[in-house]
Formats: sequence, structure tokens, C-alpha cells
Amino acid sequence: MAKKPSSDVVVVLGLGRFGKSLALELMSRGTEVLGIDTDESVVQRVSERLTHAAVADTTDEESLRQLSVHEYDRAVVGIGSNLEASLLTASALINLSVSNIWAKAISNAHAKILNQIGVQHVVRPEHDMGKRVAHLVRGRMMDYIEFDDGFAMVKTSPPTFLIGDRLGESAIRTKYNVTVVAIKRPGEGFTYATAETVISAGDTIIVSGRVGDTERFSELT
Repeated sequence: MAKKPSSDVVVVLGLGRFGKSLALELMSRGTEVLGIDTDESVVQRVSERLTHAAVADTTDEESLRQLSVHEYDRAVVGIGSNLEASLLTASALINLSVSNIWAKAISNAHAKILNQIGVQHVVRPEHDMGKRVAHLVRGRMMDYIEFDDGFAMVKTSPPTFLIGDRLGESAIRTKYNVTVVAIKRPGEGFTYATAETVISAGDTIIVSGRVGDTERFSELT
């Protein structure tokens, strides 16, 4: 495989459901992908859809070095159910000095160990999606993003008391500890909200703040 600049390629190790989905999504967004899996049949099924695909033992540092994994600065460990393979693969990437590593975890303990051995970014897709859907189900939220530090952004419809007032006069930040950062009028795209913005019925807003504050605000009518 010809060497590419490290910023051009993401290495995805483990092409199961999560790894395959991630790899194909990256490709659709214009990012080149080197996909690696121990199962030849899995690699064959995606080889024509990825920039590069290879069969190799992802836990073996020398095998990864032969694939030039050490020349890239972004890698994702998509292995979840096999805890040993996940940890050994992550460890091999760390030993190869890959600077940005993401890894899938299936439990709190798994996530903790990945963090302890030096993985910078640990994701729990099923857990995170469950939390997100729970937020959407219980209130008026249309979309919900929670960040690691307890901060969230919520897409929702505005409560009645905001309609017809300028945001600068609503004291929303003082009363509810949230900020309206963007607004979408019917038939238009999102635009930044300002102190002069007047909320109308039918608008959609994006609100930012601490998780609990955004939850409470989204439940107001």
C-alpha cells in the first residue's frame, strides 16, 4: 500500500457492525479509510467500498507495522465484544505511537481500562444512543447532544412564554441557565440567535447549557 499523508486516512481496526458502519460513513464524507480485520470474509465484503482493506491480526504490533499503521495519526478500534482483542489492539496502537485513538467500549469497566492504558477517546455507541433516545422520548426535544463535561445542546420548539419577545429581554439565561444559540424559521435554515432575535410560533431553536438545565427547559410549555 502506497504511503499517504497521515491526515488523509483513518485506520479502522475491526470491521464488525460498528466498525463497518463507521468506515463507510467516513468514506461517504470524503475521508479515506484503511480497514483491517482478522476475518477474510468480512474484509472481502467491504474491500471494494474502502480505500484499502487488509486481513491481519489487529492485536499483533508487527502485523500492523507491516501495514504502515504507525504512519497514520488517526485510528479507531471497532472491536467491542472481544475484550481481550480490544485491549490488545488498543495497546498495539499506543506502542506504535498513533496520536489519536478512538475505541468502542461495551461497559463502564471496559471504558475505564481503555482510558487507563492511554486511549484518548472512548465511545459507547449503544449506551450513548440509549441515553439520547430516552431524552427525545420524554420531552419536546427533536435532537439532543451531550458532551463529556456535562454540557448539552438541544433542538426543540420554544415554550409559549418566549414567543413574541426579544431574547435579550427574556432573561432566559438568568432564569433557566440556558442560552438560545440558533433559530430556524419555517421553510428556512438555521441562523445564529442574537439579543435582538424575536421568537415566533413554529420556530425551532437550539439551546445550550448544563444537561439538567437543558432537560428542564425542554419540558417547559
